[in-house]
Amino acid sequence: MKTIIAAYSGVLRGTGSNILSALQDLFWLSKSKVEKQLQIISVLQWVLTFLIMGIACTLILMYILCTDCWAIAVLYLAWLVFDWNTPKKGGRRSQWVRSWAIWRYFRDYFPIRLVKTHNLLTTRNYIFGYHPHGIMGLGAFCNFSTEATGVSQKFPGIRPYLATLAGNFRMPILRDYLMSGGICPVNRDSIDYILSKNGSGNAIIIVVGGAAESLNCTPGKNSVTLRHRKGFVRLALRHGADLVPVYSFGENEVYQQVIFEEGSWGRWVQKKFQKHIGFAPCIFHGRGLFSSNSWGLLPYSKPITTVVGEPITIPKIDNPSQKEVDFYHSIYVDSLIKLFDKYKSKFGLPETEVLEVN
Repeated sequence: MKTIIAAYSGVLRGTGSNILSALQDLFWLSKSKVEKQLQIISVLQWVLTFLIMGIACTLILMYILCTDCWAIAVLYLAWLVFDWNTPKKGGRRSQWVRSWAIWRYFRDYFPIRLVKTHNLLTTRNYIFGYHPHGIMGLGAFCNFSTEATGVSQKFPGIRPYLATLAGNFRMPILRDYLMSGGICPVNRDSIDYILSKNGSGNAIIIVVGGAAESLNCTPGKNSVTLRHRKGFVRLALRHGADLVPVYSFGENEVYQQVIFEEGSWGRWVQKKFQKHIGFAPCIFHGRGLFSSNSWGLLPYSKPITTVVGEPITIPKIDNPSQKEVDFYHSIYVDSLIKLFDKYKSKFGLPETEVLEVN
């Protein structure tokens, strides 16, 4: 009984060493096996959050409305109405949530690593262009929405905001969970607020390729959807926010995906979803929960290394012309290619590998 109490108190305290030692005492497992199981659990909870938490919480709230506990649901809905615009105003981040021990196990499952190449001035604001999207943007989440890889230590005084689909912030409970990690909607209102009314030292991470890029991600392929994506450059010019290219080596390696050819019925359905809902349904698989040799929703344990490149100084132009947008967009594309070429051989790619820019 004392062992169970010790295990429970260790989990509540939330430190990695306490959880690990408590579970070892409880189940008499080796340290490596306990660590591996905790890594799997940490990744599984995020995958389920990504895939079903929003819908599940909505259905649960609707169910509670039909029970004797309806008052709880009504109170939350009242709070939701009152708090509706908070995601558009920088959100409500929690350093405590960002520092949870579970994120360190999440990091070690792959493992995920953040590489700094240049200092960032706290007197400037930044837009990070994150590439590639992958299936779930696991590197983007771990590096910029948690403290698992030490983003605050590597870039002191910089507040990262990972931008994602605005629809996620209409889902009860999920919206609060995302905001606690510093995640914000990828829309103009939210980005304008952070870059103009939130002081300096802000860094918005935009996964530039979005849903379109996720449709083509597959192991062994390094391609980005960027050639005609210029909205983030226009935003940077309007606010005088420096652009920072970011490439995540290994992001495409953690899931296998069925790629539908252009013109096929499968690609037609994906593009319709992308156009009307904002995301594209992908048919993908990783490894199973109990065996790496079976299929499942867990990503494969492949290293993800995210390299943050050199910032590109951007002037503030209230109404940038298309020529000005094109000029700085071309500089950004060149910087991303140079970043890829400089680090590709260090992270397992041959010197002959070429970044495909679509």
